[in-house]
Amino acid sequence: MKHRDVLPVMALFWIGLASSILAEERPNIVIILTDDQGYADVSYNPHSPPEVSTPNIDALAYSSIICTQGYTSGHVCSPTRAGLMTGRYQQRFGIYTAGEGGSGVPLDEVFIPQRLKSAGYVSGAFGKWHLGLTKEYHAMNRGFDEFYGFMGRGAHPYFDHSDMNHPIYRGLKPIREQGYLTTRITEEAVDFIRRHNEEPFFLYVAYNAVHSPPEAPKEDIKQVTGDKTRDTLMAMIKHLDLGIGAIVKSLKAHNIFDNTLLVFLTDNGGSSAMHAKNTPLRGFKQMDYEGGIHVPFIVSWPAQLQGGQKCDVPLWSIDLFATALDAAGLPMPKDKPLDGKSILPAIRGETDQLHDQLYWSSAGDKGKWAIRSGNWKLVAEKERIELFDLEKDPGETTELSASFPKVVIELTDKYNAWLDEMAAPISNQAKRWNPDTDERVERKSREEKKAARKAKNGNSPR
Repeated sequence: MKHRDVLPVMALFWIGLASSILAEERPNIVIILTDDQGYADVSYNPHSPPEVSTPNIDALAYSSIICTQGYTSGHVCSPTRAGLMTGRYQQRFGIYTAGEGGSGVPLDEVFIPQRLKSAGYVSGAFGKWHLGLTKEYHAMNRGFDEFYGFMGRGAHPYFDHSDMNHPIYRGLKPIREQGYLTTRITEEAVDFIRRHNEEPFFLYVAYNAVHSPPEAPKEDIKQVTGDKTRDTLMAMIKHLDLGIGAIVKSLKAHNIFDNTLLVFLTDNGGSSAMHAKNTPLRGFKQMDYEGGIHVPFIVSWPAQLQGGQKCDVPLWSIDLFATALDAAGLPMPKDKPLDGKSILPAIRGETDQLHDQLYWSSAGDKGKWAIRSGNWKLVAEKERIELFDLEKDPGETTELSASFPKVVIELTDKYNAWLDEMAAPISNQAKRWNPDTDERVERKSREEKKAARKAKNGNSPR
C-alpha cells in the first residue's frame, strides 16, 4: 500500500473508533410508567399515609432528582402515553380520551424508539401499550425491537390470562401466560437488561399496576386499613416497588446504572375507584385538578446529574421524548417538531422555566380543560371556570376567579388559541363543549376511525 493510500484508511479508522467510543458513552434510557398510582402512594412523599411502604422507590428518589412539579399531559392513561411516546401534544393528532388512544396513534407520528434507532439503540416495551389495539399500531411496528405485554384495556387481569381475545403478547404473537402480571413484566424487563447490557438500549416499562381490578397475592394482602380495596392496593404497590427495585438492581449488577437515564412517573393521578391517595392535592384520575395530573416524577442519571436534589420547575411527560434525544446526543426533529423540551437544563439548574404554559383538554361533552401559566392554574368543566394560585394554594382550595377576572380572560384566550391549533378528536366528538346543545355526537366505530385516519394521513409508518 502506498503512503498516500494509508491516510484515507487511517482517517476512516479513527472516524470509526470515535463513533464506537461515542456509542459506548451513550446512556441507556429507561422510562418506568406506573398506572393510576396516587401522588401520596409513595412513601418518600411526606404526605404519604402510614400504610404506604415503597422502600425501593424511596431509595431511587433519595439518590436522584425529585421533580416536585411533574405532570402528565392527560388525566387518563392513553392520551398521556400518546403524548409521551411522540413528544407532541396528543391533541395535535386527535387523541383527547382513553378511547381515542385505544383506536391508535396515526401512523405518520414518530415514536421515541424510531428516533433512537439511528444512534444504535435497541428498544424494548414491556407491559401496557394502549396506543392502538390492532397489528399496524403494535409496538413492534412503531420502532420497538421487543415487546411483552398487552395491547389495551387498562383493567387487564393480573392472574387470569386465559382470555385470548385480549391476550398477552410476546412480540407480535399472542401467548398463553401464567403468573402475577406485575412480576412477569419485571422479569421480562430484567431479562432485557441482561441481554442488552453491552449496547445502548431504550427500555419502556409500562406497568398496569396499580390500575383496577384490585388483585394481589392473598398472602400479601394485610389488614392494615380496614378497607379491603385499599389493603389490596397496598399489596399491589408492594409488588410494583419490588419490581422497580429489581430493575435498578439489574442495572447496577451489570455496571450500567450510572450511565442510565432513568425516569419514574405515573400516567395520571390516583384513582378514586382504587381508593388511592393524592394528598395534599385535590381530585383524582379523570380530573384536571392537581390530583388528576400532578404525579410522582423521579429522574436518575448518576454519571451526569447530581442526586439527592429537588427540581421545582414545571415539566411533564411530553418532555421525555426531547430529553431522550438530548441525552443520546441526537438533534431535535424538524419533520415532526416536538412540543416537549429536554428537562435536563432545568434539572441542572440552567433554567427555571421550560414552558410558558401547560395545557390539558378532554374536549367534547364533558367540557374539561385546564391551563397552567406560571403559578396560575385555570380549571374548567362546562360552565364552571376556577382560578387557583398554585404557589400559595397547591391543594386548590381557594377559588380566585372573581378577584382576578383579567387573569381568567387572559388564560382562557391562551387556551382557546392553543386549541385552535389542535386537530379534531378522532372519535368525532366536538373539540369544544357547546352549552347550546345537549346533543350526543354520533360515535364512530373502530373501523370507521381507521378508515378516516388512513384517508387523512395515509397508511405508511415512518
